[in-house]
Amino acid sequence: MHPPRGVAHLALTTEALTITRITLSGHTALSDGDVRSRLEGLQGLNMITVDLDEWRQKVLESPWVKTAAIRRVLPGSVDVAIVERQPMGVGRIGGALYLIDQRGGIIAEYGPSHGEFDLPLIDGLAVGGPDSARGPAVDEGRAALAGRLIASLQGRPDLAERVSQIDVTDPRDAVVMLEGDTALIRVGMDQFAERLQVYLDVAPTLRGQVPQIDYVDVRFGERVYVGPQPSRGAGRKIAVGR
Repeated sequence: MHPPRGVAHLALTTEALTITRITLSGHTALSDGDVRSRLEGLQGLNMITVDLDEWRQKVLESPWVKTAAIRRVLPGSVDVAIVERQPMGVGRIGGALYLIDQRGGIIAEYGPSHGEFDLPLIDGLAVGGPDSARGPAVDEGRAALAGRLIASLQGRPDLAERVSQIDVTDPRDAVVMLEGDTALIRVGMDQFAERLQVYLDVAPTLRGQVPQIDYVDVRFGERVYVGPQPSRGAGRKIAVGR
């Protein structure tokens, strides 16, 4: 049975069903103004006839937004809940810096407004040259390697806070640099926390034997390989047992 025409007309015109208030939640990197600018024109529409998915898509156009949900809250309100993408590092690509998420997606160009993010610098992400139409191109395999490395250190904040730089040019061998340490630490594709701990355990001994270290390779269990800086050791590779 259909409602009387007058009732239907009332449902479409009553002020109680006009969107007069928009509430936002879940956003921290994005400001209220950033989100509301994408919802300009929503306020004042009818809650029954409005296509909320169309407005959700407008919110999703922000590179910061991972997911968004919009729901009606009677009378007169619309609630917008946002889940933001979380940057894992600052990618150096084509001479510029970008906030990069776990999947290698570029969130935004890194600038002074992002100083609250204490993130490692990631090199080696780019594949080929930057695409002027689509922006910088990021290799998914290299980004995944960096993401696994950073994720593996979540349970070791003492290690995570010391990682200043990561190079994933070789997608099978991540290279790490620590704060206050110039050695390139080759940690491979897995066991990142364990291998970084191996380096820290043997670093004092290594420095005693090789004062000027170029790189340390900790991918081979009990054997740690040290490459002196060429000017000091003519490129010799020294194996040190733990």
